[in-house]
Amino acid sequence: MADVSSARTEFVALTAEIVSAYLGCNHVRPADLPSLIQSVHATLAGLASGGSDAPPAVAKATAAEIKRSITSDYLVSFEDGKHYKTLARHLRLRSLSPEAYRAKWGLPADYPMTAANYSAQRAALARRAGLGRAGSARQTAPAAEQDAAEDAAQQMVAGQPSAEQFEEAITREPFDDGDFAE
Repeated sequence: MADVSSARTEFVALTAEIVSAYLGCNHVRPADLPSLIQSVHATLAGLASGGSDAPPAVAKATAAEIKRSITSDYLVSFEDGKHYKTLARHLRLRSLSPEAYRAKWGLPADYPMTAANYSAQRAALARRAGLGRAGSARQTAPAAEQDAAEDAAQQMVAGQPSAEQFEEAITREPFDDGDFAE
């Protein structure tokens, strides 16, 4: 009887220690606290009774869940349910490769890791910068010239000098300091 009581006391102490350490690093709603304590205690009790060492099987995502997780602006992570433009960094933080993530959740091989609009935005930015062209054929794209002209117009409207005006101001002859002499 004393062994059972001491084991129970030890489980309670370990549970309290684990939960308090977890709460020190994570935000948990007060309503979720009892289920967290029960889960930790049940896990400790299962480990003590010789429970299986295999992690619990993760339910594979259904076709409807997969379809709902992909939008043009973001992807919904099956790991935490949050929205991401790209899953690469999120998966690296969880020590998962894209292939392992797809296998874990039963996703198709062509499941995207980046939202469509974000990919299009980055591709347009790369094209404007002239990336992806052959070395000798790389020239300033007409769209980039037009963007530069629009930027100059916006700067003038905002009261900022254009690059040409700034360059001219730097290369002018210095003005006479006689007006400011004391």
